[in-house]
Amino acid sequence: MSALTPQSDMPTPTTDKITQAAMETIYLCKFRVSMDGEWLCLRELDDISLTPDPEPTHEGHLPRPAEERAASLAESVGDQQQPASRASSAPSGVWDPNYLMANERMNLMNMAKLSIKGLIESALNLGRTLDSDYAPLQQFFVVMEHCLKHGLKGKKTFLGQNKSFWGPLELVEKLVPEAAEITASVKDLPGLKTPVGRGRAWLRLALMQKKLSEYMKALINRKDLLSEFYEPNALMMEEEGAIIAGLLVGLNVIDANFCMKGEDLDSQVGVIDFSMYLKDGNSTKGSEGDGQITAILDQKNYVEELNRHLSATVNNLQAKVDALEKSNTKLTEELAVANNRIITLQEEMERVKEESSYILESSRKATKDRTADGQALTEARKQLKEETQLRLDVEKELEAQIGMRQEMELAMKMLEKDVCEKQDALVALRQQLDDLRALKHELSFKLQSSDMGVKQKSELNSRLEEKTNQMAATIKQLEQRLRQAEKERQLAQQDNRLFKQEFGDKINSLQLQVEELSRQRSHLELELRRERDRWSHSHQRSQESKKGPKNWLRQDGKLKTQEENAKVKEPLRENSVLPHRSPSGTQEEQEQLPGPGHTEVCQLCQEEASRSQRKNTCKNCGGTFCEACSVHELPLPSSINPERVCNPCHQRLIQQYSSSPL
Repeated sequence: MSALTPQSDMPTPTTDKITQAAMETIYLCKFRVSMDGEWLCLRELDDISLTPDPEPTHEGHLPRPAEERAASLAESVGDQQQPASRASSAPSGVWDPNYLMANERMNLMNMAKLSIKGLIESALNLGRTLDSDYAPLQQFFVVMEHCLKHGLKGKKTFLGQNKSFWGPLELVEKLVPEAAEITASVKDLPGLKTPVGRGRAWLRLALMQKKLSEYMKALINRKDLLSEFYEPNALMMEEEGAIIAGLLVGLNVIDANFCMKGEDLDSQVGVIDFSMYLKDGNSTKGSEGDGQITAILDQKNYVEELNRHLSATVNNLQAKVDALEKSNTKLTEELAVANNRIITLQEEMERVKEESSYILESSRKATKDRTADGQALTEARKQLKEETQLRLDVEKELEAQIGMRQEMELAMKMLEKDVCEKQDALVALRQQLDDLRALKHELSFKLQSSDMGVKQKSELNSRLEEKTNQMAATIKQLEQRLRQAEKERQLAQQDNRLFKQEFGDKINSLQLQVEELSRQRSHLELELRRERDRWSHSHQRSQESKKGPKNWLRQDGKLKTQEENAKVKEPLRENSVLPHRSPSGTQEEQEQLPGPGHTEVCQLCQEEASRSQRKNTCKNCGGTFCEACSVHELPLPSSINPERVCNPCHQRLIQQYSSSPL
């Protein structure tokens, strides 16, 4: 590979400006930047020198295979073959500025292509969000900065010329409203003091937003605005800029995150590091196939983009053709009308010519007949002039009448068209009127039915309101009763608690006594039954053995049984005292068994007690009832176990329990 520093002689005064301009981009002008697969190749152009010399000392050319590879790479980007052809056709020792600018554009485009490709591949292999310290990303921004600075017009200041690409980037917010946020953020950053720093920050924010390609396309499409900042042959003004904008679309797959605060973007040096892309020129032979594939793919992408632009232009031209066809049809109609008018005018002219020829012939005959009379000739001439003048007036009037007639015909056609349209509109309005009448009839019928429904609903509402008022009154009464019942229940519960507190122990002891007495009573009843059986047997034997004084024996037997019953029931009367609460819970009563000679009668059915049917005592009211009238048992406040109660007390207690809250 050739040395990166070209040899140069002392410049002559006539080439000072060219030499000064070329020294700024010596690394782009003296060398040809091309791609070989994934690598960058720099080849020295020995046929270009900075000083014109009729006999150059360093005369050399690229070998034929290298020139063929350069031509194939130039074909991969479409129209960029022209700068290469100009370079090959340039004579030795002649410095062509257009060729140099074309070479710079091609080099920058190839560098941008390599940088974008390497950045995408490395970012996908890395698989994470990129930051500002990532080397391929830094090189990408350096290449983009050089692309934006290429062909930039310098502004003259007191310190010299100042070239800044911040001016074109500020135009993006006018073309794409979404870029206004980026521009405002860049202007608000406190650490940026120079336009170069603002431009670098803008590029980073646009990449973070994944809209860099969109902004660059919008900017490149407005060449009229870019002409204020760039030279005519700058990269942004040529097709290389559109190619770079298309390549930037691939960066949308990259996620980047930059911390703009604290980063010194004003003083960074934008130098391209070729070491990341360079390789030896001899290695290009092994990767010619890859280079051709990439060239074909690039050419395919370029052709697709060109096809999209061409399809858009074809659509626009098709719209223009349609508009021109419409205007052409209108013009043909107007031409037909004008031709008809011309034909009618020609017919009128022929008729007038015939009349004038007839008048001339008659005048000639008159002149021949009156050759002697000069006055008659002069009169005939005057008459001829008058007739000709009259004919001209008639022709003018005829033309005016023809124009008025055509205007009237056109007006009549327009009126007929308007009348037809109005008739159609009138028919449509009549149809709408009929529909509206039918709709009105339906609505009136619905209105009547709805009025009837409203009346019924109003009557129903009035009835419901009356019922609701009645229900509200009853609810108020029930609420009052509920409050009273609640108060009574609370008082009863309080009395019950007090009663249980006062007589709880006594009730328990009495219950135990009652259980003991019930056992004794059952035992005594058993003995009583035995005695009755014994007495009945003895009575039968006495009747069979003694048929003497029956009355005495009968009285004697009754006395004995009464004495025995009195002996048996005497302990029962003494121990049959049971605790009992009245319905109010404040009184206590004692129940005693009837003594001898007392007849027990049921208080409900008035049936007397017998040996086979014994009577029960209600534990609630203390009355005596038969088995049929005292079947039920209920738990009473005076005892835990259920007690026998009469039927009226059972119903009354059930009602009390059901009305009292749980």
